Amino acid sequence: MRTRRDFVKTLAAGTAAAYVGGRAWSDLLAQTGAPKRREVSIGRKRIKVIDSHHHLNIADVARVVKGTPFERQATTTGDGIIGPERIAWMDRDGIDVALLTQQGAFWYGVQDRGLAREIVKAQNEGTAAVVARYPDRFIGMASMPLQFPDLAAEALEDGIKRLGFKGGGISAGWAGAKNVTDPEYDVFWSKVQELGAFMFMHPGGTNGNGDPHFGGKGALPNTIGNPLETTIFFSRLIYEGTLDKFPGLKICGAHGGGYLPSYLGRTDAQCRRQDDVCTGKKRPVEDYFHTQLMADIMVFRDEGLRHLVAELGVPQLVYGTDIPFGWPVTPDFILNAKFLNDGQKEAILGGNLIKLLKLSASPTTA
Repeated sequence: MRTRRDFVKTLAAGTAAAYVGGRAWSDLLAQTGAPKRREVSIGRKRIKVIDSHHHLNIADVARVVKGTPFERQATTTGDGIIGPERIAWMDRDGIDVALLTQQGAFWYGVQDRGLAREIVKAQNEGTAAVVARYPDRFIGMASMPLQFPDLAAEALEDGIKRLGFKGGGISAGWAGAKNVTDPEYDVFWSKVQELGAFMFMHPGGTNGNGDPHFGGKGALPNTIGNPLETTIFFSRLIYEGTLDKFPGLKICGAHGGGYLPSYLGRTDAQCRRQDDVCTGKKRPVEDYFHTQLMADIMVFRDEGLRHLVAELGVPQLVYGTDIPFGWPVTPDFILNAKFLNDGQKEAILGGNLIKLLKLSASPTTA
């Protein structure tokens, strides 16, 4: 029988293949067996590791969109479908619980209100079923048809009150002219604030797609475009006054919160040299990042993490992986950060979300 050490050695030899998709991961598991669940400790204390940035697909959505122009965007197979392979991945890395924050959101392009409502209903019911199947490993987050602010508010409320979700996952941008800072979205943000819902923002993949400047090598729509989407989204929330209008909002941005946390100096300087462009906000830019805006720690290098800590503060940071897309960001990224003390490491890896979402501190329960 192969040991966990054998499993890890095999994985190290074939990391790229194992990380690119569910089939390669499944094949590896079939060859080596599931790994023993890693237990992460700081000092002698076993801590709870919570992944804030976790993707999923729900197979039943394919039934809802069958025969529509969106049929090809739904899937019933692949690495986004959660099952034993996902649990094994989490066990290997030492992830105790994952928030199912990211759902793809292709349905933002649906212009039929009835179809949009049915898609997110299937998505949310399917998410609840995943949580019911693995109640100690996953926490549900609502999907919403953000193109219809009233339906988005309705779906969020149903997800929290009926399905037991903790908040919602939304994409930072999508095709079309709408902006979530427009007055028509007040009904949505008001509901988010009323429910005390935690929101996780993720790029929608629209920034750079089709633009020739994002062509060529380097996967630029992802590498550059994704964090740029979040940067624009956060900037609009600040400059258009949405965060001041709804001071109870708590919103986390994927991929280190985009570029804005790394460039607050220019943002502040622009407001000082041309104050007429900053009349929509009421506070210094950094204040929003100390109170309402958060970020995951997907910056991959110690200096990037150090900068996030300096600009946002530890209480505004959460652990995230982007599973199943295979970025190199295990808990060791935080555990090995010499500039963090033990309390700060525990807060980022799970403590901040335990406090914010009123979760159990036990590593064996969600």
